Amino acid sequence: MTIQHEVSSGNVFADIGVSEPAETLAKAELARRISSIIKHRHLKQTDAAKLLKVDQPKISKLVRGQLTDFSIERLMSFLMQLDRDIEIVIKKRPRTRDDSHIAVSSV
Repeated sequence: MTIQHEVSSGNVFADIGVSEPAETLAKAELARRISSIIKHRHLKQTDAAKLLKVDQPKISKLVRGQLTDFSIERLMSFLMQLDRDIEIVIKKRPRTRDDSHIAVSSV
């Protein structure tokens, strides 16, 4: 019996056909970082909402990965309100890759 499989592109959103997969992956990673900070600080959703100047249901959506209400810029603003610096690095895409991408990394 042979198991069928596909090799991933490295972006699950591209693999499943989401429009704008690079941006979607970046938003997901930013939201994951925000959720991690909220959890690490032991903040309740209501406290996180006050800190980020949104209502609690928005925080609930964010931590559950429902990100249609959030732009990349808004998520970056949340990170800055959570005492994080953001650096944007622009570089030439390697010739070995067909598509450009957005990466979120931490130091």
